[in-house]
Parts: sequence; structure tokens; C-alpha cells
Amino acid sequence: MSDNISREVAEAHWSKTKNLMLITLAVWAFFSFFIHFFVSTLNNIVILGFPLGFYMAAQGSLIVFVVLIFWFASRQNAIDEEFGVAED
Repeated sequence: MSDNISREVAEAHWSKTKNLMLITLAVWAFFSFFIHFFVSTLNNIVILGFPLGFYMAAQGSLIVFVVLIFWFASRQNAIDEEFGVAED
């Protein structure tokens, strides 16, 4: 961060950034690990002829990860703009 912002602003910025990071990490962990722990149960649900567990392992989690990247980037940019530390 630049030297022209106060310590209070820097701490508020870090607090919001840290919360965003923790939320993102929780969503990532859910779709990386927890969904796959229950693959047997999810396979009882069939979508377009494929078991849901198979779909989540093959494509669903990957789609969530891509969406998560774009969501994180836009939220972080909004936080940076709010505190005046955004890049041009």
C-alpha cells in the first residue's frame, strides 16, 4: 500500500481483504474436498443421465473455481477502490 494512507485505513483495508480471502478459501475448500467426500450420496441424484457426484468431480467444481476467481477479483477491486488503493 502507498505511504499516504493512514494506519487506520490500512487496517480497515486489511480487515476487509482478510474476510474476503477467508470466504474465498471456505468456498474453495467446500468444492475441493467436502463435495467429494459425499460423492456416493450425490451419485443417487441423476442430472441429464449423469450422477451428480460424477458431474461435480468432472466439471462442476471446475466451473465454480473459475467463477470464484472472477468474483474474488471484482470484490478485491471494489475493496481497493473503497480505500483508495486501486490500481489504474
